[in-house]
Amino acid sequence: MAMSPFGRLVRQVCVFAVLALTLQATADAATAGLPEGLPELPSLTETTQHDSASGLALDGYDPVAYRIDGRAVAGDRAYEVLHQGVVWRFVSAANRAAFRDAPSIYAPAYGGFDAAAVAHGRAVDTDPRQFAIIGSRLFLFRTQENRQSFVADAALLRMADNNWSSVAQTIAR
Repeated sequence: MAMSPFGRLVRQVCVFAVLALTLQATADAATAGLPEGLPELPSLTETTQHDSASGLALDGYDPVAYRIDGRAVAGDRAYEVLHQGVVWRFVSAANRAAFRDAPSIYAPAYGGFDAAAVAHGRAVDTDPRQFAIIGSRLFLFRTQENRQSFVADAALLRMADNNWSSVAQTIAR
């Protein structure tokens, strides 16, 4: 027996409803057990290095303080902002506002991955206390040795800039 156009429409609506409920249940299962207050899981377009357990960028260090204080300063949970699915901490409301107004100025180059490693085609975690500001850009490094070699050799900066787009594609998200 042939189904009427109305019957087909009702059937399609039911299929879409079941699909929507299934997708929601899958999303709920993916976030079950996570502590409250964390950002949503990262999207496939995010490449900022962050702690997957806490959701913190830069291990909680204030990205604005690198420029203002000239050193790595731990942020305060009272001054947090969610930017591109990652939690950033700041030492003050003023630093948080500065970042909100111009995140591209304060966020580290290469998503916070070791600049020397990016120059060699790899994405490597960093120690946010190992940093350099070159020109107007903030670079992070895993070790003091990586920092020293990167600062001493301008060719590494050019190599890292050239390699970043391909390195970013290899990062598991």
